[in-house]
Amino acid sequence: MTLFTKSVLSVAVNAALFSAAVGLSPVLMAQESDKDQNAKQQELETITVTAQKRSQSIQEVPISIATLSGEKFDAIFSSGDDITALAIKVPGLYAETSNGRAAPRFYIRGLGNTDFDLAASQPVSIIMDEVVMENVILKSTPLFDVQQVEVIRGPQGTLFGRNTTAGIIKFDSVKPRQEYDAYVKSTAGTLGMFNLEGAVGGGLTDELSARISLLSQHRSNWIDNSFTNESDVMGGYNERAGRLQFLYEGNAVDALFNVHTRNYDGTSSMFRKNILSPGSNDLNGNYDRDTVAYDAPGRNRQSYDAWGSSLKLDFQLEGMTLTSITAIEMADGGGIGDIDGGNPDQAGDATVGNAVTEDQLRDLEQRTQEIRLASDTDGPLSWQVGGFYFDSSFGVNSIDGFFGATEVFHGNTSWALFGQSSYKVNDKLDVTAGVRYTDDEKTFSVGQQNVDGFALVIGFAQIQDYDPIKVTDDNISWELSANYRLTDKTSLFARVADGFRAQSIQGRDVAFEAPPSVADSETIMSYEIGAKSDLLDNTLRLNGALFYYVIDDIQLSAIGGETQGNQLINANKGVGYGFEFDFDYRVLPNLSVGGGFSYNNTELQDDTLTVAPCGSGMCTVLDPRNAQDLALIDGNPFPQAPETILTLNARYDFPIESGEVYVYGDYQLQGKTNLFLYESAEFNSNNNYEAGLRVAYINYDNNYEVGVFGRNITDADNLKGAIDFSNLTGFVNEPRTFGVDFKISFY
Repeated sequence: MTLFTKSVLSVAVNAALFSAAVGLSPVLMAQESDKDQNAKQQELETITVTAQKRSQSIQEVPISIATLSGEKFDAIFSSGDDITALAIKVPGLYAETSNGRAAPRFYIRGLGNTDFDLAASQPVSIIMDEVVMENVILKSTPLFDVQQVEVIRGPQGTLFGRNTTAGIIKFDSVKPRQEYDAYVKSTAGTLGMFNLEGAVGGGLTDELSARISLLSQHRSNWIDNSFTNESDVMGGYNERAGRLQFLYEGNAVDALFNVHTRNYDGTSSMFRKNILSPGSNDLNGNYDRDTVAYDAPGRNRQSYDAWGSSLKLDFQLEGMTLTSITAIEMADGGGIGDIDGGNPDQAGDATVGNAVTEDQLRDLEQRTQEIRLASDTDGPLSWQVGGFYFDSSFGVNSIDGFFGATEVFHGNTSWALFGQSSYKVNDKLDVTAGVRYTDDEKTFSVGQQNVDGFALVIGFAQIQDYDPIKVTDDNISWELSANYRLTDKTSLFARVADGFRAQSIQGRDVAFEAPPSVADSETIMSYEIGAKSDLLDNTLRLNGALFYYVIDDIQLSAIGGETQGNQLINANKGVGYGFEFDFDYRVLPNLSVGGGFSYNNTELQDDTLTVAPCGSGMCTVLDPRNAQDLALIDGNPFPQAPETILTLNARYDFPIESGEVYVYGDYQLQGKTNLFLYESAEFNSNNNYEAGLRVAYINYDNNYEVGVFGRNITDADNLKGAIDFSNLTGFVNEPRTFGVDFKISFY
């Protein structure tokens, strides 16, 4: 463990103990009657999760899980940030993007995929209302009217299937119910921010209820283009989304219908040229958050439209429930990016070029069908079996100013059979076992190439005839876990899980006169032990886990470098180990503190694997090189895998007549993170941090809340990613924002 890790962990533990000491002293001095009166108010609420596709207390599930809901969730997304705002808000979870609000990338316990293409495969699965969102555009669905977020760490290959070698982020929206309820929330703030969100629901008949949820988010353009002498021409967005749900609750069948839509128009990630200096990862004098110098047309615009629908049916049988979930998701759109970061004059160097890439997603269609049968009895044995079918197809049209436009087509079909069973051995011990068989097929073909490309006109490019590709694989995944109740308030768990990510095809390089690439399937074996406890009369919840995993044939994306490519490769092995813990402590009835810490050590193990490092010797490569000047990456950490994540939050409220005033603050610290497969002095970050603050008044009599908030209140400039083929281009986190909001609820 590094000195940094030890010091951060010590700070976290000491902070918790100090809070406990400060908070307990007035309680000990209080009258006995006051202690009895306040004890119930101090108890933490029971958290229910569906990580195993059935409702359970989070303390009873033998998996490392963290949740977000209520005020914690609202605070994170108060300024209208996209789904990547979850980055470093949960120990072990990281997120980033080089595609604006459109295509996020997620990492759990250090495992993810840095591929920026619209056809990228990821080992973190996103589940929205029990439907998998496989394509990166579907993963960027805006979050609104959310009931709870579950971050389920480690491979989940039994119940959720392929492409879950890292874990799952599961989102559940608020469902319809018979009781009438509604809310309206409006937000206004800096950078021209104006957001409006609301929902209304209730019973239509004795058996039928409905809920409609709507979202509108706006940020004005705020970034100047010094090359064209234009002010406030980039950085803004408009996001519109809606969801309509109907819930039928009959004597023998329940039916939940969900239809949702999204319309987004905004700005791609802002690439900033030479904001790093050779030999340093610090942002230099070329960096100005409010200004870029783009010489390319298009102003980094992007827009996407999506809609989807699902139908969940629950049939109550004798001692069993039969569930069917049928879903369809569709999307299209695209964006343009000035990926070299601007005009050479901005940095005062002699680099020549205008690297602009436009990508269009064509006719994405995803269809899924799940059927499962689950026991519904109070006996010691519980079980569920089922089947799953997945079918997806889409096209990607990559347009380059030099090579022209090239279209490729991707297809994927997969089916699986699964089963899982838990047995209560006695009052203290539960054991769970599961298995899943998956069959997966991917296809790839090339359409038109180099259309209207200048390279073809001058004879630099030649049309290559690439044969269609079809790859298939099957796999048996399994898991075995146990949960032992050491006391009524503390349980120990152990879990061994096997996971599978299907083979992948990347055809982006066809647009640049290079062949497509294929990565073999990867498999993971994961081991973890942990403890979950509710202590101090249910006022302190402390959960933690130790883990170790080995990935065979880990899939990697060799991106950029002097070759300017995007090729899939496999390393022999990837190894990761570490720990994470989460805590919530109700110090007083009106004071809560919480947070967590994670440590991840990851390592690539392949003594022959090489990648092309940065172009033209512009960066300081720390890895050894072979005769072809390629970097040997054996022993390197996984890319975009934070070694440590620290999260802290606190809430204090002041009761007043008819309501309360509360203060909520949160802080996150990200440890050392390498950006690429190779290591360099420039392309890494350390000690990135952000802080948020909210002060609000809640009126209980009239069910409204008004508050002021700030996100990234210190205006920290954090390097989130980079582009390395011709200069030291980087992109950074969201700017500081302040705002006011008002929410009123109706019952």
